[in-house]
Amino acid sequence: MSLTLEDRLAITELVSLHGHIVDDGRLDRFEELFTSDVVYDLTDFGQAPLFGVDAIRDAALALGSANPVAHHVTNVVVTTSTDGRVQVRSKGLGIKADGSCGSVAYHDTVVLTADGWRISHRKVSPRRTPLSP
Repeated sequence: MSLTLEDRLAITELVSLHGHIVDDGRLDRFEELFTSDVVYDLTDFGQAPLFGVDAIRDAALALGSANPVAHHVTNVVVTTSTDGRVQVRSKGLGIKADGSCGSVAYHDTVVLTADGWRISHRKVSPRRTPLSP
């Protein structure tokens, strides 16, 4: 699958929109980000994967004030795999209310739907170990 420049821009904006929607508390807009059957993989955090938009929304609500107050996405790289799937890697920074922050890596599979590009699978991995030889 060959991606146009417009596709790449739309995919990059999709990944960026996540932080705005979450930080604005607009969890009712998750359908703009994810397919209805999305898999949100949190196993690297010791949690089971979440299946579907409602499960992601419920988890965010359950986290409550432990949610970061700001999500920042950077280093977005869009590639196509040999099977035609579109993969997106990006880095995320989360800032907590107390000023502490954490870093994650997002590994997304995105698909083109009738409503535009959507994330069908997201694996979130914490970044806790600095580079060492």
